Parts: sequence; structure tokens; C-alpha cells
Amino acid sequence: MNMSFLDKWRKRQHAHRSVPLAESVRADPESIVELLSECALLRAQAATAGVELDDSERSLEALDQLQPVWRDDPEVLPWLGNDAGLYLGTVLVRTVRGAVWHVWPDGQPVVRLESGREIDVVAMGHEWADTGAPELSQVYAEVSET
Repeated sequence: MNMSFLDKWRKRQHAHRSVPLAESVRADPESIVELLSECALLRAQAATAGVELDDSERSLEALDQLQPVWRDDPEVLPWLGNDAGLYLGTVLVRTVRGAVWHVWPDGQPVVRLESGREIDVVAMGHEWADTGAPELSQVYAEVSET
């Protein structure tokens, strides 16, 4: 039985289907790198403190020296931790040979090194925002050596 309205409905439903982040990374890795590097809240906090985030190891050292005023705001803390992890990942991907973004099936972005080792930078960013340890520059130094 030919029901043309069903064909139109199926096409419309399929067109609005969401695409998992993992598929997006494979399809257009450069766009995802740009998206993950935005880190707007962290960049704003750093700018307020006079720190320029230029995607370098030096900027990670400067972040480690910031006064953790965000710890007083339970609404900002998780967002800042997320941004810190994404920024750490951005610096790794842009400066460590063979480092790339990879997305786990649950949607968690991680950095995959040339060796195959995966670094959960978001978890590290949350730890840094919560406690100050490990320092972002320390993580960078350890990862870039391998």
C-alpha cells in the first residue's frame, strides 16, 4: 500500500535526528576541536585575572597560579572544572604530536595520545577546579613526556 504522507513523515523525522558527538568527531574533527576549545567561562575568569589563554603550556602554568575564587560559587564550580578540562585537552591536542580528541560512547571527550593512552581531561579539570591538584601544567608535563 502506497501512503505518500508516511514517506514525507519519515523523511522529516529522519532529517531532525540528532547526531552523537562521536560521529561528529569522525565526520569533522576540526570543527569539534574548535567547539571543545571555546571554554568561555574559564577564558572569562582568566581574563578578569589578567591571564591570556593562548593554548600554550605557559597559559596552563598561569591558570595554576590563579586564586580559586570560583570555589565559593557552587553553581560556577562544575562549569569551570569542565572548561578547565577542555582547555587542558585543547592545549594537549594543539601542542603534543599525535594527540587527538576522542569521544567515548557515553559522550565524554578525552584526549587520545599516539600511544593509544586516553586522558580523561574533563575529570582532571574538575579535580583541579575543586582542589587545585593535580595542577594543569603538571598533567601537561607528564602527558607530553610520553
